[in-house]
Amino acid sequence: MSILNSYLLTFLYLPRCFITNKMATSSSAELSKAVKQQYMDLPQGDKVQIMYVWIDGTGEGLRCKTRTLDSEPKSIEELPEWNFDGSSTYQSEGSNSDMYLIPSAMFRDPFRKDPNKLVLCEVLKYNRKPAETNLRLTCKKVMDMVENQVPWFGMEQEYTILGTDGHPFGWPNNGFPGPQGPYYCGVGSDKAYGRDIVEAHYRACLYAGVMICGTNAEVMPAQWEFQVGPCEGISMGDHLWAARFILHRVCEDFGVVASFDPKPIPGNWNGAGCHTNFSTKEMREEGGLKAIEESIERLGKRHSYHIRAYDPKGGLDNARRLTGHHETSNIHEFSAGVANRGASIRIPRTVGQEKKGYFEDRRPSANCDPYAVTEAIIRTCLLSEEGDEPVDY
Repeated sequence: MSILNSYLLTFLYLPRCFITNKMATSSSAELSKAVKQQYMDLPQGDKVQIMYVWIDGTGEGLRCKTRTLDSEPKSIEELPEWNFDGSSTYQSEGSNSDMYLIPSAMFRDPFRKDPNKLVLCEVLKYNRKPAETNLRLTCKKVMDMVENQVPWFGMEQEYTILGTDGHPFGWPNNGFPGPQGPYYCGVGSDKAYGRDIVEAHYRACLYAGVMICGTNAEVMPAQWEFQVGPCEGISMGDHLWAARFILHRVCEDFGVVASFDPKPIPGNWNGAGCHTNFSTKEMREEGGLKAIEESIERLGKRHSYHIRAYDPKGGLDNARRLTGHHETSNIHEFSAGVANRGASIRIPRTVGQEKKGYFEDRRPSANCDPYAVTEAIIRTCLLSEEGDEPVDY
């Protein structure tokens, strides 16, 4: 047998997954991280790098840029305002493009490490009014109104790891993996796709001071979830946006993409949500189930308002996900039940037994703005608003 024929037979009998599973990754991921580390290990003197992070005009994308300060900031108040070109981020016209960055929440930088910082910022327009996608300002105002009720949130962020070509990580190039079933909380190379990314993200969040409290593989292969909370009031949105930014940066290093699309793969595959757990001091105390049931009743009367608030496109993204199948409720109907993952609102079984605790709103999409979601819940459940429009306070 010739050498050529020998090579040909070897290729033909290679496992199919070996032939078809070459992932499309970014060119920058192929750069030597060891070479980069030589420079990252250099001392930086007394100077500190501050990465300013903000939400762009899509309401989903994140942008960032860095400046140098002369000393390590100990609080938000020590951070200067900054500006950027809003015409390049879908946030202003080129003829009047300056936008202001207002530091709002500060975290340790897990990529450059101490004493460097990540700073989440609000965005103001040239006239100092909030940008259209700056939903933090009104959320903070609403949270301050109910501070005495000590509202706690926990959000379960689902996402899908994709190659740079948009193909799910680990999926065959010319087909599909086996049906859903073995992947949820799965272990093994044929069940868990991309755990290195998940572990890196988890540790980076812990270093940063993000209130990440868990993670697991989800029902669809290449889909994962991390949980953030419990967070009080406005800090829920701050910590979830910071966790998302860190995930994007980790994926950048690995050369892949983190997608928050609520239905990345059509058909018989689970979508991606951001289930939101909520409680107040009263709900967490003895007999709190009564307050939980009262809040759920208010939510049921304002279903359409919440659907509009729960994804950046006013419900259009969620319409692809909330079909009544794949562990979702129907977008057109409100429902609630104990331990029911097909309901709009789920009361955990332990809460039903102990008559106190929290409830889970399963409607928010994976790409929701957590400021919009938490604000809507407070407006309906604690401020007793009614109707399809929010009250202007």
